[in-house]
Amino acid sequence: MSNVLLDVQNIKKYFPVRGGFLKTVQGHVRAVDGVSLQVNEGETLGIVGESGCGKSTLGRSILRLIEPTDGKIIFEGNDIRKYSHAQMRAMRKKMQIVFQDPYASLNPRYSIMQTLTEPMYVHGLYNGKERAERVRALMQKVGLDPSYASRFPHEFSGGQRQRIGIARALVLNPKLMILDEPVAALDVSVQSQVINLLEDVQKDFNLTYLFVAYDLSVVKHISNRVLVMYLGKMAELATSDELFFNPLHPYSKALLSAVPVPNPEVRKERVILQGDIPSPANPPSGCVFHTRCPIAKEQCKKEVPEWREIQTGHFVACHYPGEGV
Repeated sequence: MSNVLLDVQNIKKYFPVRGGFLKTVQGHVRAVDGVSLQVNEGETLGIVGESGCGKSTLGRSILRLIEPTDGKIIFEGNDIRKYSHAQMRAMRKKMQIVFQDPYASLNPRYSIMQTLTEPMYVHGLYNGKERAERVRALMQKVGLDPSYASRFPHEFSGGQRQRIGIARALVLNPKLMILDEPVAALDVSVQSQVINLLEDVQKDFNLTYLFVAYDLSVVKHISNRVLVMYLGKMAELATSDELFFNPLHPYSKALLSAVPVPNPEVRKERVILQGDIPSPANPPSGCVFHTRCPIAKEQCKKEVPEWREIQTGHFVACHYPGEGV
């Protein structure tokens, strides 16, 4: 049985909405609203959903880059939400993130050598010579010429900058990496190269991934399991194969129907959802998806669906899983 590396229990992140002359709190945006999940060592868990569903906020809340409102984040058996600033700083060696925009996440004033040696300097790892050697080895590992170490971010392409971001995340030998849409800003031709790189370093460094993305074809390729989120809540969780071949939540079915098929002779029926995504500051009653759901009934408007296991390892929050669409 696999060891659970990360156990997230009922995590919530509410952002206050202020208004009026005194800027008093008049409500909250429920960006993440009661998400619970477990990630095993060496696993890749994909997190998907439309823009605004809370998937990136969930990833950053797990790392406490954004402080969660409620819930537990148990990493290697310890609740890191109770950690002090100093304890959390030491823990960050084991938990790293790769951001969506590789240019915005790199300091334009730092050379690549400075960018990659800074984490080792902050945590007091290795001496000067060892740091330089480690940087060159990592650059080679991610497919960059070590002689480019003295160059600056603007001298690299988008794909090369993302490789630098991956090298920076690897430099401290982490156990968990959160990949926040790491290929979304890249050309399609470069995306596959970066995905292959991520798979290679996962094997070599025994990494565990949380892969946040909206591109379902990429998620299917890289993930062992997939969590579908809608309006800050969990809609469905299953193995990658099970979710793509047997989606049970109507929202999952709609998402998967939008994935293009690379065969012009295969016609795919699209599920077009009506209406706009409700505001997370004022979510609908009952099932939050009922305002756009093609199979919604009266029960859906009044009762919050229970998160239940329909088949082994296949969880869904829906009153009528597998019906319609």
